[in-house]
Amino acid sequence: MKNSIQFTVIEDGQNQQIETFHGAYPNLMYLLKDKLFLNSFGECGGMGKCATCIVKTTGIKGNSVTKDRNEPNTLIKLGHTEENIRLSCQLFITQDLEGAQIEILENIF
Repeated sequence: MKNSIQFTVIEDGQNQQIETFHGAYPNLMYLLKDKLFLNSFGECGGMGKCATCIVKTTGIKGNSVTKDRNEPNTLIKLGHTEENIRLSCQLFITQDLEGAQIEILENIF
């Protein structure tokens, strides 16, 4: 598909190819909730405060590498200082996700 964005999502050890388009969802959290029907995922609605949408990323690029807004503080409070641990609500659906791997981490709440 023209201008599509494709990436792999790993949930419970299962790989799933996702194909979407720039701006099709407000952020990655909404896409994951819609496509994978995740319970208790994204409880704060995308504010970057609850960490119920935590993911491990491999291969994201561009501006998506930068953690903004509430994300760094929320992750530090939980002891996550790794560059590749992210809140999916803070990742926008852009070409930065093309070819990436997104692993949904177990919700610890």
